[in-house]
Formats: sequence, C-alpha cells, structure tokens
Amino acid sequence: AVKHDGRHKARLVAGGHLTEAPVDSACSSVVSLRGIQILAFLGKLSGLKAWSTDIGNACPETHTREKVCIIAEAEFGDQEGHVWIVSKALCGPHSSGLRWSECLADVLRSMGFFPSEAEKDIWMRDKGDHCEHIAVCADDSMIASRIPEVIVKALVDEHTFKLKGTRPTEFCLGCDFCRDKQGVPCHAPKKHIEKILDNCRRICGTWPKAAHSPLVNGDHPELDTSDPLSEDDQKVHQSLVGALQWVIQIGRFDITTAVMTLSRFRAMPRQGHLDRVKRIHGYLSKMRHATIKIRTDAPDYSAIPVKMYDWEYSCYADAEEEIPPDSPKPKGKSITMTSYFDANLYHDVISGKAVTSILHLFNQTPINWFSKLQSTVETATFGSEYVAARTCTEQIIDLRLTLRYLGVPINGRTMVFGDNESVINSSAIPHSKMHKRWVALSYHWVRWAVAAGIINIHHVPSKENSADILSKHWDLPSVWEMMKPLLFWHENDDRKSHEESKEVNKDKDVDGAASCGGAKVDVKTTSRKNGDNNESRPHRGESEMHDFTRDST
Repeated sequence: AVKHDGRHKARLVAGGHLTEAPVDSACSSVVSLRGIQILAFLGKLSGLKAWSTDIGNACPETHTREKVCIIAEAEFGDQEGHVWIVSKALCGPHSSGLRWSECLADVLRSMGFFPSEAEKDIWMRDKGDHCEHIAVCADDSMIASRIPEVIVKALVDEHTFKLKGTRPTEFCLGCDFCRDKQGVPCHAPKKHIEKILDNCRRICGTWPKAAHSPLVNGDHPELDTSDPLSEDDQKVHQSLVGALQWVIQIGRFDITTAVMTLSRFRAMPRQGHLDRVKRIHGYLSKMRHATIKIRTDAPDYSAIPVKMYDWEYSCYADAEEEIPPDSPKPKGKSITMTSYFDANLYHDVISGKAVTSILHLFNQTPINWFSKLQSTVETATFGSEYVAARTCTEQIIDLRLTLRYLGVPINGRTMVFGDNESVINSSAIPHSKMHKRWVALSYHWVRWAVAAGIINIHHVPSKENSADILSKHWDLPSVWEMMKPLLFWHENDDRKSHEESKEVNKDKDVDGAASCGGAKVDVKTTSRKNGDNNESRPHRGESEMHDFTRDST
C-alpha cells in the first residue's frame, strides 16, 4: 500500500477468513468526521494545539481471545512441524480491532481521560479552565491540548507505545489541515481532490474540462434518455461517484446536491449521468482552492430584531430544553450556533419529491451540512419548507447535546434562518394557526423548540440563505456572495462593506477563483445582456461539457 505522503507500507497479516466468526460482536467504532471537525474548531476556540500521532504495531500491543495457531515451517529450525499458539492480536482476525480499542481505552482511563457520551471515540480530560480532547480512529489519534507533548511523552514512556508521525496535524481522514498566510487554521480535501482528478484522467484518458458549477443550472438528470452504460462503464460511474461522496464529507459541501442527485442512478446509469459526473470533477479542478477556514469570532446578530412571545397560554406552556444531568461542567469560551434551512420543491420531476438542505455553523465556521430528498411528496412549498425546518430542528438538538457532552458552553438559542416567510411566522408566533394539517407533526415540533428556548427562527431573503447552495443546481454567480465567506473567505473580506462587494462584483466575468488562493480574487457576475448564456442547459439524452478557461492541470 502507498500512504498519502508517498510512504510504502507492507504488513504480514493472519488469515482471519479461516477462523470462525466470534459469537459476540467484534466491531470497534472510530471517531466520525464531524467529531474531527468539531475537535479542530474547539482547539482553535480554546487556544489548544492540534497534534496527530500514529501508534505503530497497534494490534500486537494486546492479546486475542480467538483460537489462532500456526504450523512452524523450515525457518523455525528444530521447531519445524510444531503447532504454535498465537496469543497476540495480530492484524487479520475478526476481533483484533476490538481488542486494540479496549487496550487503548484502559490506557486513556489510566491517564485521567473519559469518553464523551455524545461520541465515545472522543476522550476528554478536565484541566480546570478547559478540557483536553483525544479523538481516536483505530491506531490514529488527534490530540487537542495546550501541551500535547506531555500526552505524547506519557504514551511513549509510561505505556511503551511506538509512536510515528507525531507532529501538528497536517492530514486526518483524507482531509488536509493547514494555516493560510494570515495564520488562520483551515481544512480542505486538497490531496484527495488531486487524487480523484488523477484517477479520472487515468480512467477517462483526459483531464476533466473545467466547469463553473457542478451541474448546469436547472438540470434534471432523472430525465436523461441517453444510452445505458456498459457493465465496465457502470463500474467507472460507481467508482467516481463514491470518491465524490467522500469529498463532500471532508469539506466540499458545494457539490452535495449534484452528487446526491447522481448517486441515485448508480445501479443503472446512463451516458449522460457519467458525463455529469465528469463535469463535477471539472468543477472541482476549477475551484480546487475552496477551503473551510476555522473562524471562531462570534457573529454579530445585534441588528436582528428578536421578538420574545409569551407561550404560557399555548399548548407549549411547559416546553423547556432538556439538559442532560450527567453532562460535564461547561468550560472555556461559548459557541454561537447558526443554522440555515431550505427546500427545493419538485426537485425530482419523476417522483415529485423535494430536497431538504441544511447548513450548520459554529460561530462563523461551517461544521455540518445535509442535502437529501424528502421521504414524502409535498404539493406546496409551505409543506416542503416545514419538513426541512423540522429536520433542521432535530439536527440542532443533536448538535447542542453533542456540545454539552463535550463540555462546551452554548451562547443562548440557536439562530435559525429560512426564506419562507409563512413557515417562519407560523413557527415563531404563538397565535398562528395551522392551516395545513398534513404537516402537523413538523409544525408542532418546530414551535415546541421555539417555545422551549432552543431556537430563534428568522426570515432571510433567498439570496442570503446559505442553504440554497445545498438545495439546487446553480450557476456560480447566483451563489457566489453566499459561498465566498464559507469556502473562499479571506481576512481582508471583513473590511469591505456589503455594498462595496456588490459594486465590485457587478457585470464582470466569472473567472477569478479558478486558480487563486481563496477569495483574494473576486468571482464576478457574468453579464447576461443580449441573452448571452455560456452555460446553456444540455438536451435530454446528452450532457454538454463546456470548455471554459483551460485549467492549470
């Protein structure tokens, strides 16, 4: 195997497929990508250093409970032909991962750490005014501490682990971690994108053509009537889509809706679907410098009017947020949570289903995103938007619970923004009536969260709703003002007024962010005078690949 940094790895493993599967569960969990992103944010918020380390030869550090043996051969000398019983947990047997997980858990407990109830693979230790954290992914660990050297020294000296690659975090679970020129921590799947672009070139024979958006604005891949792919091309389609799904998980949420839409056709894709997948690769090639900056400054919502209503005489009079009694005492700086939700009615013109899109931010950092077809078919925007609002509320409660179990204080209610004024008013005002009974459960759930003090829900224009990026097939100029602070933010951007930014971006070409670092170069709105549109919608049955400015690749 070849690692991400070019190192070659070879390992002798036992034939676990030759042994009987254990009756008890042999599964061991690992930290989630969301947990890694939260940990990176908390490290910046609390002034902690983020280090990564790899424990070498992890499995042999513990003992197996399976019956494993080998028959000695000539290299064992006079022991040739003897049966040797293996007591160590070698790589390969079913339960070796679980045995190592138990061994590491005992070590961390002896060092004063305890697992978070929100995510058991994030370990915590109280340090007075803050908490230290260790995220565990098999034999890899990410440490967030003011003095991570102390933890590393204890693992080496006291517990005799062989650590490799111990240094400030640069790469974790396929995502690159770095600092920009201003010293702001950031993360992006740059190496992974380079890898999938090279893989696309190797499979298709050419580099993907640069594109300014994942799919053409208003595209409907479900209406494609081009020829079905051959069996070999189906595997190519599935491989490329799978790689794109991982890119989304580690930071490129701008392609979420396009990949979600095309993922539905993996069983029997057509040529037009494969062309669209190649276009997404071309978009990633063009916009490869998108980066999530870890911005811990709290957003200023003082200009937003907050009307506090009396819910005492409603059916939600006793509503209150449930605070877990066993959660650790909150320490350190508080987090202001912000969430955007949106729904795209009739996204799928065959099934009639809408798309729910949600974007969650901690302070000013995107931390979680969601885009999925709704389970039900809604006949009006009001119904689809309420389903999205209910899903958003459920995820907010989950995130608030996670932060509390990580010992993080939360700054008041979560600010929730949507662009459907009817949904906002019926959720925020106690005396609003329910006119659509088929959304009764969503209606009551969102209103209960408002009455319980969990969320404050507000209306924003559609052009300011960041969840729009996750609900539609867009062209870059229409979403650039929303995308820029999320994926192309630069420190100097905060010094420009909103009006100045609009004036600078008027009636110019959309070419800036192709090969420049972040938002130093403004992506300009293309002039549509005289009906000129460089990204015309492809005909059904074919997917037109537009040859924009040649990419540096």
